[in-house]
Amino acid sequence: MKFRRKPRENVEIGLAPLIDVVFILLLFFVVTTTFTRETQLQVDLPEAASGTPPQPTELRQLEILIDATGAFSLNGKVLLRSDLASLMAALGKESGGDASLPVIISADAKTPHQAVVTAMDAAGKAGFSHLRITTVEAQETP
Repeated sequence: MKFRRKPRENVEIGLAPLIDVVFILLLFFVVTTTFTRETQLQVDLPEAASGTPPQPTELRQLEILIDATGAFSLNGKVLLRSDLASLMAALGKESGGDASLPVIISADAKTPHQAVVTAMDAAGKAGFSHLRITTVEAQETP
């Protein structure tokens, strides 16, 4: 006995609804993703048992931040190169030629000593005479 087969229907996946779903998923991931850009260096300041806290001032200040690897940041802007020439150029640009501004050096406790000396040398060569080095107050040991 010969049975007659039913002709099969061609099954097709609609491409337009699939593209719509992909775009909705893409939009969902773009909206829910948080984009954070770290522009500041993480610095763990060294401790000091003596010192005076800085007096609040209305003047603009230049803050040189040095991380544990010796990378420089000036007023929150990371410098591409960590050498004397680029730091001097950044100090001149940021100060606008005003060498009377105070310069604050905040170096990590594990920063190589050479990086701190380079920052002090750059400030001195640029003509800055008001220089501070920041520390945190030492904790008393019981």
